Amino acid sequence: MTLTTDETRQWLLEFSKRIQEQKQYLSDLDQAIGDGDHGSNMARGVTAVEEMIKDDSLTKPSEVMKKAAMAMISKVGGASGPLYGSAFLDMSKVIDEEGLPEVVEAGLNAIKKRGKAELKDKTMVDMWGPVVEALRTDTLTVDFIEETMEATKPLKAKKGRASYLNERSIGHLDPGAVSSGYLFIALIKEVEKND
Repeated sequence: MTLTTDETRQWLLEFSKRIQEQKQYLSDLDQAIGDGDHGSNMARGVTAVEEMIKDDSLTKPSEVMKKAAMAMISKVGGASGPLYGSAFLDMSKVIDEEGLPEVVEAGLNAIKKRGKAELKDKTMVDMWGPVVEALRTDTLTVDFIEETMEATKPLKAKKGRASYLNERSIGHLDPGAVSSGYLFIALIKEVEKND
């Protein structure tokens, strides 16, 4: 399945709504193992995304995604901006022709390259990797995403500020994996709406 321009826009708007609703929760999660600003940073980013993608002259999914990438890179501090920005940018390069597994995989590869992270490092990769597989096998559900979020709890952080905590990072959810989960829950909602 490929997304239309409007579906791409609606997906990102739904993502924004979820981030705004969960802003405090995301910052609380980040307080435990990071700077405590993931929620406020992401909220600032998605507000900018909303502004940028309202533009009616955007006629292709790739244009919408590229605008979202620019908004995240310019407005979000910390690691999240460059990581989400890189993901959206590489997704914009394939979203017009490719199906969802390939689009999300392009984002995953960008995050891995930018963040030098692999699966089980307790990062966004721990959400994006499993989601790519689930999209390939048509098994992506909200329950799956929530289980994937929970699966970051027992991991020891190997990247970013959380890695300074070593063993103490165990037992906490990874904020980036959780915010990424909201991105994919938003995607599911958009796809279901159009089924």
